[in-house]
This record gives sequence, structure tokens and C-alpha cells, in this order.
Amino acid sequence: MSELITAELVDLDLSAETKEAAARSLAERMAASGRVTDLEGFLADVAAREAQMPTGLDGGIGIPHCRSEHVTEPTLAFGRSAAGIDFGAPDGPADLIFLIAAPAGGDADHLSILSTLARHLMDETFTGALRTATAPERTAALIRGDGPGAGEADAEPGAAAESGAEVEPEPATEPSAQAAEPAEPDRDAQSVAVPRPTAAPTPFTATPAPFRIVAITSCPTGIAHTYMAAESLEKAGQAAGVEVFVETQGSAGFQRLDPQLIADADGVIFAHDVEVREKERFAGKPTVDVGVKAGINRPAELIAEVRQKAAVGETSAPARAAAPMDKGADTGDNFATRLRKWLMTGVSYMVPFVAAGGLLIALAFAIGGYTVNKAPSVAEHFLWTESASWAALLFQIGSVAFGFLVPVLAGFIAYGMADRPGLVPGFVGGAIALTINVGFLGGLIAGLLAGAVVMAVQRVRVPPVLRGIMPVVVIPLISSAVVGFLMFLVVGKPIAALQKGLTDWLSGLTGANAIILGVLLGLMMCFDLGGPLNKVAYAFAVGGLANPNEGSLKVMAAVMAAGMVPPLAMALATTVRGRLFTKAERENGKAAWVLGASFITEGAIPFAAADPLRVIPSAMAGGAVTGALSMAFGCTLRAPHGGIFVVPLIGQPFLYLLAIAAGVGVSTALVVLLKGLRKPSPTHPAPAPADDEAGVPAAA
Repeated sequence: MSELITAELVDLDLSAETKEAAARSLAERMAASGRVTDLEGFLADVAAREAQMPTGLDGGIGIPHCRSEHVTEPTLAFGRSAAGIDFGAPDGPADLIFLIAAPAGGDADHLSILSTLARHLMDETFTGALRTATAPERTAALIRGDGPGAGEADAEPGAAAESGAEVEPEPATEPSAQAAEPAEPDRDAQSVAVPRPTAAPTPFTATPAPFRIVAITSCPTGIAHTYMAAESLEKAGQAAGVEVFVETQGSAGFQRLDPQLIADADGVIFAHDVEVREKERFAGKPTVDVGVKAGINRPAELIAEVRQKAAVGETSAPARAAAPMDKGADTGDNFATRLRKWLMTGVSYMVPFVAAGGLLIALAFAIGGYTVNKAPSVAEHFLWTESASWAALLFQIGSVAFGFLVPVLAGFIAYGMADRPGLVPGFVGGAIALTINVGFLGGLIAGLLAGAVVMAVQRVRVPPVLRGIMPVVVIPLISSAVVGFLMFLVVGKPIAALQKGLTDWLSGLTGANAIILGVLLGLMMCFDLGGPLNKVAYAFAVGGLANPNEGSLKVMAAVMAAGMVPPLAMALATTVRGRLFTKAERENGKAAWVLGASFITEGAIPFAAADPLRVIPSAMAGGAVTGALSMAFGCTLRAPHGGIFVVPLIGQPFLYLLAIAAGVGVSTALVVLLKGLRKPSPTHPAPAPADDEAGVPAAA
């Protein structure tokens, strides 16, 4: 295993003026040492992590870091800037910059060392030694914690000789103190990688029975902020005479706090930017829930706050799981960012249903042709020797899987907002959305309504005797009733009226300018990707097949062609410019090839939910081009579904495929351009696609 940092990875005179330039300068050293295989790809991952949350810390420290598939082994580069570089810390520029690079599957040993470094950064003696170091070799040794020599990193090369090597009269001088922390890296690393929940901190005598706090710290990467927050809370606890036991849910894994320790705790602190695992363990105790940077920057305030809540008897509701973006003022998340995270939670759980159901339907069309959707139920009619029966079986299984899309989306959006109590009303609202034909958009609304209702119910103070039945009886009952009422009587009617009005309007355009009609149909098919507008356009086209004529067949062709564009464009974009997308999106892009070719527009939903302002306009532009060209070419289609598998039934098939290719090219170019222009703001960073916690990635 190579050393984490060497002299070649140290720059004591970093001349960069911006955080991007600093990251590039240090990353170039990593690339030169063979630890980074693709410099630009790695820097894109660093920028994506920086966009989630600034990596500047109080005390003049910047810790840009990320996980990246372009990193061969865990690596650390260090730079010292005389002028300082703005990494978004509250107290100003950073002069000590650590670029931390972890491979996508980094080993636990190296990650433990990185976590130990993160704890050392909270020690002013350690950072002071780095500010006075003069030699890269000794600086690297100090960071690694390599024995006594590390403690001498701040000495001039000839200092010992000039002083006559008189070291005995001062056995406890500051250099020795500086060496104390990093002198035993293996022991420290192990203690960070596997937290010591049952080991008491340094004993205190402030009170006979000290106030006891259990805490969880976690960040998207689980490398730096996780352990720095833990160290900060522990030190603040020592200063306040409070026992603090921290469970670090980081990249090197986590060891659960002893259940008895949690039961005996007087309060709980959650300092996190990703979902706390097994949060229900801490229900019913005084709780402070904030972002991870709050744990680093103001630990004393958090301890005081949880003590105040305990004093007045304020406790968290059972199974309460408010996300950090709801309570942590230091996370910098506005409502739009929180909304995106809620939507991404729902999408992450929905994606497997999209892939499984869509691919099964695609195989069914490939085997059985476009009429497979008219086959009788295989439970009543199935012949083992007929391919048509097998095709029908695949189609009907896929259709069942697709039937879960909207309920799963709604249920897990509510879960992202309110944890498990949100699942029941979310699924109920999603099922109602299917019943009243409000589709994907209705599912989004149902999930948000369910989450909001549950969060409101959870804020109602109830007597302790009722708390036990709240999560299993009261919350599901009240929230499901409220969400059902809103979906049936408030949301459903306006959307249904909108659908009818749009259908009537499109019917009035038939026979008018065919190209304009194609543009409108293309825009509608790509706006909400299977939602009400998409369904209005599709229903309008399918309705024309009841009494087919040349005009209605052209409409059907334009609608299906435009509906294939979004998933195909996203698939192509992830292929040609993969670094602009998260790992999960690149995986979704592979399935999107087949989904798009099968006329399953929902294959683009994961991309649109993660970045709607760039993906949806790009998809609409491509869909409009394809719809217009299909109408202009006079392409016709007699099948209501099937994608490329029904090409033999298409009039002007080559021109039809050309129209699709043109639209896909336009959408791909636009989404790549828009994503490439995205630049995080130093003061208000734009959210980057999160890496997967529940199947969804988070760059970290």
C-alpha cells in the first residue's frame, strides 16, 4: 500500500488564486505521480462535491475532496497559500489546503487514515506546525504522523546542529507536543474507523453524574466532515463537562453505539448531510438535528441547545426522521435544494421499477410484435410452445411492474420528507393518482402532500401515553385520509379538466398546419415525461386510430417518435459526456437506450427529476424537432406502441428514423451544453446530483 502523501504531493508555496486553480494545481501533482488517471474527470468530480457544500472550515483550512473512479488509490495532496484562497469558510480564506482523493471503492485502511487526519485538523498545534514547516519531506511526514521526525517539521534543516543538539534540557517542549497527536497513526486511525462507543472519554469531575449525549455525524463523502464534526463535538463536550459519544457513519463503515448507551443518554445530536441510518434508535429523546458543518463550527451551541431541550422535557416524536435540510441552517440549502432532494429520494426507488418493467415490455414487443398488448391474460390462456404466449407473459409482467411507478415515486418522496411514517399516505396518494389518471405529475404532488401532512401531524404534541400508537395507527390514519381527500377532490378535478381542454384544443388543430401540430405534440410528449400533458397528446393520437385516416396516422407517428427522444438523448449524452453525469445516471443511461427505443418516455424521468431546468427544456426542443420533421416527411403509423419494433408498420420508415435521430441530436447537444455551462457560485453553490444513498449516488 503506497504512502498516503509524499513530498511530491506537497506544495508549500501554492500560488493559485481560486479554489478551482488550487484543486487543479494539487491534482496535477497527483496525476504526475500516477494516482489520478484522468485529470479533467477527477476535477469534475471535485467540482461536483464542492457544489454540494463549501469545503472551507474555520481556522483557515480548505479540504476539497471527493470519491472518483479516476483515482487509483486514496491520496492526499497539501498546499500552503500565503495569500489565502476562498473555500467558502465563514471566517475567511484558507491558507492550508488539503485535496483528498478517494477511489470509488477505497479500502478501509486508507480511509481510516484520512479520517484520522480530519480529526487532527481540529488541533491547533497540528495546524500550527504545518504553517511553519519549511521542507516538503518533513511536512509529508508530519501529515502521515511518522514518528518523532514528524514533530520536527517546523524546524529549520540545520537548527539542531546550530543549537549543538541540545534537546535534553527541554523534553516537554512544544515540538514534542506537536508530535503527540500524529505520533501513533495506526492507533488513531483504528479508533476513527471503528468508533469506540463503549469507551468513556477523558474522565471529568465537574458533576457527579455528567450530562450524556450521543451523536451521529455523517457527510456525503464520509471522509472529512464526518470525523471533523465528531472531533469538534467531543472537544466541546470535554470543555462543557459533558460526556459525548459519537457514531461516525463514514466511508470506513460504522459501528453502532451500544443500545444501552443510547437508552441512558440524556440527549441526541444529529450533525449530518445524508440520511441517518437506523434513526429510530434515538426516538423519544431531546434531539438537535443540523447539518454536519454546524457540528464543526458551533458544537458548544449544539450541546447547550440539547441540554436546554432536556431541561424543558422537549423530545423528538417516535420514528421522526426530519432530514438535515429541514433543520440545519448551516447546510446552506434553500427550499429548491430541499425539494430536489425529496424528489431524488422518490426517483431513486422508482428507477428499478422503470428498468425492470420497461425492459420486459421491450422484450415482449420484440418477440410478439405490436399487438402483444391486446393478448388475453396469460392466467387464462397460455400455450407453452407458442412464442406469442411468452411475449404476452413478459408484457403483462412488465405492465404490472410499471403499475408501481407512480405509487413508489409518491411513497418515497414522502419517505424522503418524513421517513417511514410518510410511506403509507405516499403510496395511497400515488395509487389515487393512477385511479384519477393524473399520472407522473399527480404522483409528485401526492408525495409532496403526503410528506407535508405527516410532518404537520408529527409536530402536534401528544401525551406520552399516545406516542406508542402514533406511527402505526394515528399518523397513517389521519395522513392517508387527508391526502386521499386532497387528491380526489382538490388535485384530481383541475388536472382532469386540463387534460380534457388540451385534448379538445388539439382536435381543433387537426387539418391545420401539420408542422405546427407536430411541434406542439412533440413539446407535450417531452414536457412531463409520461404525465398529464404527455398522456393528453398520446390519448389524442390513439383516439384517432379508432377511425384511421392519413391525418390520424401522421399524428400517431409524430407522437411516438417524439416520445422516444428524451430517453435516447439522455442515453447518448451519458455516453459522449459521461463526466457531466453521476455514476447512477450513467448506469440509468444504459437502460435508457432500450427504454427509448421501445417508446417508454419514462426512461428519462431520473434525469429530469435530478436536473429539471436543463433536462426538460433540452428534451422538449428535441421532441419539437422530431414531431415537426415526422409531420413534414408524411410518416404514418398504425400501431399505438412498440418503438423501433414496429418499424415495418411505419410509412416512410427511413425518414421516420431520420426525424428521431435529428431530435435526439438536438436534445443531446443542448443538455451537454447546459450542463457544461453549470458553474457553482462561491457564495450560493448550485446543488450537484447527489450520490446514491438509497441507490442514488452522492458525490462526495
